[in-house]
Amino acid sequence: MQRQTTLAKKETVARNWYLIDATDIPLGRLASKVAVILMGKNKPTYTPNVDCGDNVVIINAKKVKLTGNHPKTKKNYYNVSGYNGGLRTRTSGVMLEEYPIEMLERAVWGMIPKGRLGRVMIKKLYVYEGAEHKQVAQNPVVLDLSK
Repeated sequence: MQRQTTLAKKETVARNWYLIDATDIPLGRLASKVAVILMGKNKPTYTPNVDCGDNVVIINAKKVKLTGNHPKTKKNYYNVSGYNGGLRTRTSGVMLEEYPIEMLERAVWGMIPKGRLGRVMIKKLYVYEGAEHKQVAQNPVVLDLSK
């Protein structure tokens, strides 16, 4: 008896909504778990060339945890213009205080495949600084990643 491998198709993928509270969760662990959900690797029907991931809403991005000496010493580099002198440098502490949404989005983007499929996957990520979010109508399921 031969078994058939089921591959997901774009039309048959069922998408769920998840709500994650980022309070006191280390940034890297949060980003890696969110990337797995966005790619759909937590589902048994995962197919590498199909976007079979779910939608993720992250609240309290400002309260994410930076471990060790990262708030003072870890530097984030972004080339703004592409020209010489266009390099922008900020420490992780400054990023967490002033740009927590951008910091979390960049951390998750670093763990998603680059290319067409990755750009589609990252659009299913919604990050908010505080506890309020706009995706209440979708009834997101609360995921507890603090364990």
